[in-house]
Parts: sequence; structure tokens; C-alpha cells
Amino acid sequence: MNPLALTIFLLSLAIGTTITLSSYHWLLAWVGLEINTLAIIPLMTKIPHPRAIEAATKYFLTQAAASALVLFSSLINAWQTGEWNIDSISHLPMNALSIALMMKLGLAPLHFWMPEVLQGISLSTGLILSTWQKIAPMTLLLQTSHLINLDLTIILGLTSILVGGWGGIGQTQLRKIMAFSSIGHLGWMIVVLKFNPSLTLFNFIFYVIMTASMFFSLMTISATKMSEISTSWSKTPTLTTSTLLILLSLAGLPPLTGFAPKLLISLELVKQNATLLAALIMLASLLALFFYLRLTYVVSLTLPPNSPNSLSSWRTSTKTLPITAIVNTLALILLPITPTLLIFL
Repeated sequence: MNPLALTIFLLSLAIGTTITLSSYHWLLAWVGLEINTLAIIPLMTKIPHPRAIEAATKYFLTQAAASALVLFSSLINAWQTGEWNIDSISHLPMNALSIALMMKLGLAPLHFWMPEVLQGISLSTGLILSTWQKIAPMTLLLQTSHLINLDLTIILGLTSILVGGWGGIGQTQLRKIMAFSSIGHLGWMIVVLKFNPSLTLFNFIFYVIMTASMFFSLMTISATKMSEISTSWSKTPTLTTSTLLILLSLAGLPPLTGFAPKLLISLELVKQNATLLAALIMLASLLALFFYLRLTYVVSLTLPPNSPNSLSSWRTSTKTLPITAIVNTLALILLPITPTLLIFL
């Protein structure tokens, strides 16, 4: 892609998210979401492959439907209350708006576009879709968390955790596995959204760090299938070890970074007398733990026959190595400074 065009699209992504983050008016928030959607579509189709075109079309249709519902909900609210402020929204438009924002995030049962779209695009665009594109709708949900329907968040959150686990079990494509991983993590965030929005923000920050580190690792070793990642141990042992630990961090195992959000959300639910809900989401997370552990097994404990030890034939991308090292470090050792981060949130 032309560097000038790429710069324009990336700047548009940044501007769209910034407009939504800084807006107090529903129309401005909607404009920011639209700029975000339109800016990523050329990045999806930069490789002119039928799968990429199909992915971009599916993404555009779902995001356009969700954006139309956001605009429709805010119009009904302006008609009922006479206000466009994000804080002042009545009951009926709020439910429709929450569903629209959750559709933009890819929460179950509105998740069907997410694995298909992620599978059809490159790893670099998948990284943007899984992290940056989630910021604007998640911010709007956080801003309206005091008005959101509790039953809706619990049902969609629990469904997302179950779907994220079940969907990922049978997958061999790493991008689809990351899509179902994203659905499961977003489920954890939405479950606790009404009880403690700060914890949702905390979980979201950690999710972005861990997902980014996983995508950067996959980009560095140029792996998109499970069979490709299984041959990486004999070629790049150091990077493979960090990838293995990131998978365990995404699974939420101590003493890695991903353990902190799950622990704090479970404690918050128990404190709010929702012990049964905490037990259910922890049991549902065992499904996701299974496919994370299966991936770590494939990465570390299987060795392909006749694999050469030389590095010459291995396709490693040196361009992403420095940022991969930084993000991987963050994805593994943030647990000790969790109390400090919570003070700021």
C-alpha cells in the first residue's frame, strides 16, 4: 500500500477514536464511530484477495447496522428528553444503544462477524481490529454504565464467555482462535460493567496489552495456522517461550498478567453477592483454558520430524522484534504492579 494512503488511514483511525472519546454529544460520538469504521476497510483490502474483500464486506455491513442503531437510539432519546448529552438517556433507547455497542465490540450472540472477518484479513490489520477498534465502543459503554440494564450485561457477558470457550476449541486457525479469545475476554468485562466500571477499564487495558503481544509474536514468526506455530520451537526458542507464556497469561493463570483481572472481577462479584455468577463464569472459562493449553502443548511439547536447526529458512520479521519484546514483557510481568494501576483507575 502507498505509504501516504496508509498514513491517512491510520490518522483517520486515531481521529475517529479521539472524537468519540472526547465527545459529550451523541451525534459527535456517532461520527467518530463512522470514521473508525470507514478508515479500517481500505486496510482490510490492502491485499486484494477474495477472502479479504469478503471480510471487509461483512465488517462494513455489521458495523453499519450497529451505527444505524446507535443513531436511531440517540434520535429517540433526543425526541423523548430533548437532550443529546451522553449522560442523559432514557430506558428504552439505552437498551437498543447497549445492544448496538455490544454488536460493534463483537459480543455473543452478536459475534458471528468477528471470527470470519479476522480470518480473512492480515495479522497487522487483525491487531488493529482486536485492540484499537474496541476502544471507542467500550468508552461509550463505560460512560453510560450507570444507566445500562444489569440483566442484559449479565446474559450477554455469560453467553460471550461460553461462546468464546466453545468456539475456540475446534479451531486450528490462529486468527479465529484469537477472535474467540477476544469474545471471551470481552464477556468478562461486560459481566462486571454495572458493578464496577473501573474494573472493566482495568481488564480492557490488560486485554489490549496481552492481545497486542500475541499478535506481534505471530507477526514476528509469520504464523497463521497451528501447524506453522508447531515448527517454531526449533527455530526461535526464545520468542516461542514468550509466546507460550503469553498464551498462559491470556488463559488467566498466575503469576502472569492475565490472572489479575480474573481474580479482581471474581472478588468483586462475590462482594456484590453474585457468588453463583462468579462460579458460572469461572467454570465457563475452563473451556477457554483448554484451547490455550492445547496451543501451548502444540508450541512447546511437539517437535516436527526432520526440522533443520539453521535459522536461514525461517521467516522471521525483524521489523517487529523491538516492539514485540516490549509488549511481551508487559504482557507477562504486570501482575505485581496491579495495585498501583488500580489506584489510578
